[in-house]
Amino acid sequence: MADDRPACVDEAVVREHMEEVIESHEQAFETFFFARFLGLNFEYLPAEAPDADKEVCRLTFEVTDMLRNPQGSLHGGVMASAMDISMGHLVNKIAGAGATIELKVQFMRPVMEGLVTCEGRFTKKGRSLSFMESRLMGPDGKLAALATATWKMPG
Repeated sequence: MADDRPACVDEAVVREHMEEVIESHEQAFETFFFARFLGLNFEYLPAEAPDADKEVCRLTFEVTDMLRNPQGSLHGGVMASAMDISMGHLVNKIAGAGATIELKVQFMRPVMEGLVTCEGRFTKKGRSLSFMESRLMGPDGKLAALATATWKMPG
């Protein structure tokens, strides 16, 4: 495989991105700094369901040079963060702000470029604790990482 990655991130692109993130972020769900930095787009499904009945939080974002590790693939910490965010935003959408109690991530394949999709959902919803999973797919639709987590529910 030919190595056509840049030696460094494009400084002008990083500066422009950071200025946009600084100007557009708020410390609120969907718009907090890190979500803006990653370029996350949020969708809650089913779209027609009331908030309390949402089943999935789908995130999408593009792999950029800023998010790659030294091998040129999407950094595992970014993958884990996106999966955690997909679960946390679903908890918030249906019940209010919760908290991650534990998180386990299995990395299955690298994501080198393109649009990443991440879907968080409940595997068992409880009043005080819930069990969740999030699946991260590359642009080919193949599973690249799976996270399972225990969440403290609000209240």
